[in-house]
Amino acid sequence: MRLDKYLSDCGIDTRSKCKKYIRQGRVLVNDILITDEAFHVRDEDSVVFDQKPIKLQKQLYLMFHKPAGCVCALSDSMHKTVLDYFPSEIKKRLLIVGRLDKDTEGLLFLTDDGAFVHHLMAPKKHVEKSYYFCARGHLCDEACDMVASGMDIGDETPTKPATLKILRTDADQILGVLSITEGRYHQVKRMMKVLGVEVTYLKRISIGKIRLDDNLSAGEFRALTDKELELLNYHQREK
Repeated sequence: MRLDKYLSDCGIDTRSKCKKYIRQGRVLVNDILITDEAFHVRDEDSVVFDQKPIKLQKQLYLMFHKPAGCVCALSDSMHKTVLDYFPSEIKKRLLIVGRLDKDTEGLLFLTDDGAFVHHLMAPKKHVEKSYYFCARGHLCDEACDMVASGMDIGDETPTKPATLKILRTDADQILGVLSITEGRYHQVKRMMKVLGVEVTYLKRISIGKIRLDDNLSAGEFRALTDKELELLNYHQREK
């Protein structure tokens, strides 16, 4: 397999960007610097990108920094989708783990492993997701207690206990982090509205013990590490 395709199939980046990385001298094969994107990689070869070993897996587990303005859908006739940020070589294989609203940015996982999707999305798993928010208005005095005990947001059942942390309160703006274990429709915005404020900016910063990589700009992605999969208590990755 060509080296540029190998890197792309490993989830490093688009094939055109992988060619650039190779020419920049960021790839070693069997401890030898390779700058030719057409170099042929064999199954037994050792490949290192940016001083980190990489290996082509049978399945993909990707961290993506979703930008605002795109939708979490496999296809959409009106809006850009998160899959539009991935190379054609892999995007037809990808499943989206959960969803984020169109105007919400932040951490999103994508994979071609259905078991991984179920592992994180099954309601009984109660995987915590944290959201950084900016909001305008005035929080009610009981806000943190209301969030911690469960709230009525208009559904048949109250929300599950969650955690609200206020980072800063200005005259016209509140900054904070809300951590929940559910994924109801517009849940964060609906909860904050009940608490007396309107969310103006929302970004998911973590899922379980995995935080969004600060080095990923909006629209960028990278492969999850074995350690990160372990932190998600997922041990079915094929070697």
